[in-house]
Amino acid sequence: MPVALAVFAHPDDIEFVAAGTLLLLQERGWDIHYMNLCTGNGGSVQMDGPTTARTRLAEAQEAARILGATFYPPIVDDLEVTYRVDLLRKVAAVVRQAKPSIVLTHSPSDYMEDHMQTSRLAATAAFSHAIQNFVTDPPTDAFGHDVTVYHAMPHGLCDPLRKQMRAGLYVDTSKVHARKRESLAAHASQKDWLDVSQGMDSYLVSMDESSRAVGRLSGIYEFAEGWRRHLHLGFSTTEIDPLREALDGCCTVDEVYERELRCVTSG
Repeated sequence: MPVALAVFAHPDDIEFVAAGTLLLLQERGWDIHYMNLCTGNGGSVQMDGPTTARTRLAEAQEAARILGATFYPPIVDDLEVTYRVDLLRKVAAVVRQAKPSIVLTHSPSDYMEDHMQTSRLAATAAFSHAIQNFVTDPPTDAFGHDVTVYHAMPHGLCDPLRKQMRAGLYVDTSKVHARKRESLAAHASQKDWLDVSQGMDSYLVSMDESSRAVGRLSGIYEFAEGWRRHLHLGFSTTEIDPLREALDGCCTVDEVYERELRCVTSG
């Protein structure tokens, strides 16, 4: 059974931007795996850090249960994700345990460092999947099959300097949106926090609106998630696009993005 692994920063990040894609892969026979690097300890205006971390761990586990995903525990507190070897060894161990063909993670350019550093760690962990001399924590055997990394759309659909981003591939999540929303609702502690910290009103409504905005970028779908494919060098023997192949019939390529990409890569 092929495996897709989502590696994101905080509890609820997966539900906001990747759960629909995971559910569609699951419908097509894929095994889905779920990891948040951060405990979520910073995400409350009502509870102290340790209480918040315990609450958010339980919420994330429930969200993973709703999605039918294998759950991996967090490894670091909020705002402490940095690109360092001890964290890389832990993330690489999860990659080797899951043995994914697809790794989903954050955009390399996003509004906050936890997201961007998680993206870097996830990509390097995937890169190291076949490097047997790189020792993971815990030590886990390397594996040889190809891995493809896909980066989600950034929060607000723009980079930190406000440049609008487009995806290379848009996935139609309309048919699984209700279940995606149900998994996000498991993170009930986040309503007050997001209202106060980011002005997101209802986090569920904000996810609806964000998914609709990506759908509008696709030009076709009501609700969508967008993905940009990492360069294959070092990850797979040839240039492959397993997400597009797996979800054929419920995704569309951004032809403008692809044309611009070809122009850049061809010099």
